Amino acid sequence: MSTLPPALPATLPSTLLPTPGQTVGPFFHYALPYDGDRDLVAPGSAGAILLHGTVYDGAGTPIPDALVEIWQADPGGSVVQQPGSLRRDGWTFTGFGRASTARDGTYGFSTLTPGPTEEGAAAFFAVTVFARGLLNRLFTRAYLPDDVDALAADALLRSVPESRRGTLVATRDEQGLRFDIRLQGEDETVFLRFPGH
Repeated sequence: MSTLPPALPATLPSTLLPTPGQTVGPFFHYALPYDGDRDLVAPGSAGAILLHGTVYDGAGTPIPDALVEIWQADPGGSVVQQPGSLRRDGWTFTGFGRASTARDGTYGFSTLTPGPTEEGAAAFFAVTVFARGLLNRLFTRAYLPDDVDALAADALLRSVPESRRGTLVATRDEQGLRFDIRLQGEDETVFLRFPGH
C-alpha cells in the first residue's frame, strides 16, 4: 500500500522565503575559469597594476580552491558597461575579472586602478568570494589606501567598527595592491549582507 504525501496547507504564507543556497565547490578549477579571466588588461600594459592576495580559512590556512571575482570602475570613475569579459579582445576594459586561487591560496588580477565613482568618494574594487563549504558567495570591498579623507568619509566604512575597517582596505606593496581575504577567525574580512542572502 502506497502512502500519499501530506496535503499542502489551505493557505500559503503571504511572504515566501528565498530558496536556501547550496554548498559551493570545490569545482571552480573545472568549470568557471576561462582564458584571460584574471587579466582585465594585459600585464605590463600602460597603467596596469596587480591586485593580489591570499584567501585564508578560519584556521589561517590558505585555501587552494577558492574563486575570487572583482567588478570595478575604470580609472575615470565610470562604471563600465561593456560586454566581452568572457572573451577578452585585448583592448576593451570591461571592469570584471575572475581568478581561481593557486595551491598556496594566492590570487591575482592584472587591472587598472579604479577611480572614485563620485567626487570625494573612496575608490574600491567590489569583491566576491566562492569557496568550499560556503552556502552562498561572500561579498566585500577592497578600498584603495591612498585617499585618507575619502576613506574617513565613506558611509560603508563608517558603518563598520573602526577596529575592523582595515580588513576592507588594500595595502600597497612592491608588486601592486595586496588584499588578503580571511573567511573566519582573527582579522576576518568584513563581508556585506544583501537582502535574501
